[in-house]
Amino acid sequence: MSYNEDEDKTIYKVVVNHEEQYSIWPEYRENPPGWSDVGKVGPKAECLAYIKEVWTDMRPLSLRKKMDEMAKNPPPPPADSTPRGPSLVDRLSIGDHKIVVSQRPEPTVQALKDAIENGYVRVKFTETQGGTELGFKVDKDASDITGADFETGTGKVRVVGGLTLDYTKVRCVANIDLATLAGEGHLEKVEAAA
Repeated sequence: MSYNEDEDKTIYKVVVNHEEQYSIWPEYRENPPGWSDVGKVGPKAECLAYIKEVWTDMRPLSLRKKMDEMAKNPPPPPADSTPRGPSLVDRLSIGDHKIVVSQRPEPTVQALKDAIENGYVRVKFTETQGGTELGFKVDKDASDITGADFETGTGKVRVVGGLTLDYTKVRCVANIDLATLAGEGHLEKVEAAA
């Protein structure tokens, strides 16, 4: 008779430790230190099936409690020792900045004209890190296209419109030269109505 056949006849008990981790232990042996009976006794396969049914979260109890506590009371973000400068909105609200038209699929004079007529223009502030592309709803009353000749691609337009950037309502003012589809622009914070 081999060892495996003897083992198959062994009666086991299910034991659990203080971390609610389960195991089996031969019934005739004293529990290892820190482990206690859960009341299930039987052949190995039956005990393992019981453990599989009741031990659904393999994380130790202390880890589960810590994770639950962190979910209820997340720690504050780590203090960043890097000094922060002005926000993107603040930076783009001071002075004028270089911009280019960034209509899709390709920026052309006709695409810009169509965008203005359709009421939604895209420009890119080129001097921010990686460039900042903004799309905004055109305010036709505040915009001025009278100095533009869209047929010849000459002249200048002033396109003004609103958007929200970093949770701040702003107006984008873009002065664009049709010959280069570039120019200058800036943001203006829009004060919330009281």
